[in-house]
Amino acid sequence: MDSHDTDAGLRTLKKQRTRQTLANTAIALFLARGFDQVSVAEIATAAEVSKPTLFRYFASKEELVLHRFADHLGEAGRVVRDRPAGLTPLDALERHRLEGLAAHDPSTGMTSNPGALAFLRLVYETPSLTAHLVDYLDKDTRELAAALDPDGGLAARLLAAQYVAVRQVLARAVWTRLAAGEDAAEVGRTAAAETATAFALLRDGAAALGF
Repeated sequence: MDSHDTDAGLRTLKKQRTRQTLANTAIALFLARGFDQVSVAEIATAAEVSKPTLFRYFASKEELVLHRFADHLGEAGRVVRDRPAGLTPLDALERHRLEGLAAHDPSTGMTSNPGALAFLRLVYETPSLTAHLVDYLDKDTRELAAALDPDGGLAARLLAAQYVAVRQVLARAVWTRLAAGEDAAEVGRTAAAETATAFALLRDGAAALGF
């Protein structure tokens, strides 16, 4: 690796760290005071950057929060594309969700971490964040549809939209129970049963659509 490549790598790493610092700073302020009570100027000051610098990394306050979902964008599509031979798309997606529940992945709603529960409350109970989350879900839907059918058929788009909607309903149901103080082990068992029910319904629809 020459010095140019090294410098480029360091710049990329610095940008990634700055993005993470900005997001972490913003989320800490939002959790402490509420999303609507914190200004972009306050976030920039707390992170020791200027407002223009902040906006070079994030186009809005909402993106500072939803940045945490970035690692999961396109995940459903990847699960379908990388599934083992002989496994249907829905089988692969169901297995992936059950593994996430078992691992207490916060994206499934299944987490006992107080910080993660508070973060999900912030997202679910802030109207502007739930509205912006729709854009993230739309990207997920389009990538899953492409994995199901590279030709972009309507049936694949319909199934992808159904799956993404079901996934969100399941995750919010899990978080709601945990946030209410229900026993985590019992919530996990209920979540697994509800996952089975949801995928049974999805399979009925998928069969009608030819998947």
